[in-house]
Amino acid sequence: MTDAAEPDATGAPDSVEAGPAAVGETPAAPTTRKRPKPGERRVQILQTLASMLEQPGAERITTAALAAKLDVSEAALYRHFASKAQMFEGLIEFIESSVFTLVNQITERETSGAAQAQRIVALILQFGEKNPGMVRVMVGDALVFENERLTVRMNQFFDRVESQLRQSLRLAAEGAGSMTPTVDAGAMASVITAFVVGRLQRYARSGFKRTPTEHLDAALQRLTA
Repeated sequence: MTDAAEPDATGAPDSVEAGPAAVGETPAAPTTRKRPKPGERRVQILQTLASMLEQPGAERITTAALAAKLDVSEAALYRHFASKAQMFEGLIEFIESSVFTLVNQITERETSGAAQAQRIVALILQFGEKNPGMVRVMVGDALVFENERLTVRMNQFFDRVESQLRQSLRLAAEGAGSMTPTVDAGAMASVITAFVVGRLQRYARSGFKRTPTEHLDAALQRLTA
């Protein structure tokens, strides 16, 4: 199914053909703006939103500003997303899918529980470093004025991270001969999750200057020892 031409910020359609040439003039070649394929506009909207979140003071972005950045009308945005909350849900879905697909690969391939935990932490912090706009979503800065369910969902993301760390660290504690592997793993998973969140918050609030992976190897050795 082909999308209808979307109006730009002035109400003009995306595709515009030149009018007929005057008598004696060489006909002008039609000028056409390439129309996104089905689904491409949704991706473009989310990419632009994430890019805008990288800018200083961009914790709150209006749909009007997003539409202007894309050179479309606000109505065009709402043909792809029912609300701004749905746009943020799209970003959260990208974060969840990107991170947990790789977390699953780590746990399948790595037999050492401590190594699993280290690699999971490194994965999340490296993802944040490469996607600074997403970090504002992950730590909740971009969600302060949005629907509460978005904050709840992002909190659930870190609960899931902590749960996976707990499983990996329990495996490590058992291998080390701990008498209370479940208790030990739970305590360490909580500390490490707080470390991850803290590094991401510092990255966002430093204007993306203090990288979350700073001295990471040394920190991981101490956290998972």
